[in-house]
Amino acid sequence: MGLTHYHRLVLPSDANHHGTLYAGSLLRLVLEAGYAAAWKHAGTDANLVLRRVLNLECLRPVPVGSVIDIEGTVLHRSQAYLVTGLRGRPLVEGQGPWLEALLGFAQIDESGKVDALPEAAGAGDVPNTDDWRRLHERLQKLLHLR
Repeated sequence: MGLTHYHRLVLPSDANHHGTLYAGSLLRLVLEAGYAAAWKHAGTDANLVLRRVLNLECLRPVPVGSVIDIEGTVLHRSQAYLVTGLRGRPLVEGQGPWLEALLGFAQIDESGKVDALPEAAGAGDVPNTDDWRRLHERLQKLLHLR
């Protein structure tokens, strides 16, 4: 599975009193990007729900008028659960990511009970860069804390 990309223009309605991305809007955008990555990985038969926000870090302020790009991929998969890793691509060339997040999604059946992921869902690939390796290492530590 490759990376998914979620693009969005940050509007004044997304801003706080500093003119930067408001935390509530950030959470909504991260959830949308994470769900898109999980759904793409699991396939069209997926019925996913957010189970847990394992980690979410906004590393830089994002000003109104910025076009953001959130990359996502599945970093962990079990029978009925998967974790997407998300990275906000740098807003300025040479800077690091503005966002890092780990979101856990569970597959459920029609009655809302946990169910196995569709067979089409394969293993995720971790991109071979320092940012993604760091996020994957953070996930490994957090999975052991459960």
